Amino acid sequence: MEDLLLTLAVPAVVLAGGVYAVCDCRRQRRRPPSPYTRRAAELAARDAVDRAVTVVEDAYTALGGLYADPATPYPAGPAAVSGGTGSSPDHDPSRPAPVRRP
Repeated sequence: MEDLLLTLAVPAVVLAGGVYAVCDCRRQRRRPPSPYTRRAAELAARDAVDRAVTVVEDAYTALGGLYADPATPYPAGPAAVSGGTGSSPDHDPSRPAPVRRP
């Protein structure tokens, strides 16, 4: 009996959710949101953008010294790369990988 009630409860919940969605949609069509709500949303979005711009500008001001100045020329010639502690000592090419068969 409990399985039957659980089986019938799932479609009932889905049906109730659908009825609620339809009623909510019809209610919103009859009463569109007030212009004050729309204006408040626009002001909140503009305020969020202004805050983001402020955060980015503050971060650039604090970390601007880490970026290279575009007016300074790059050093001439290729830079020498030295081997690290994990590099192999020999300069021979590595052996080829084994051939895979299908």
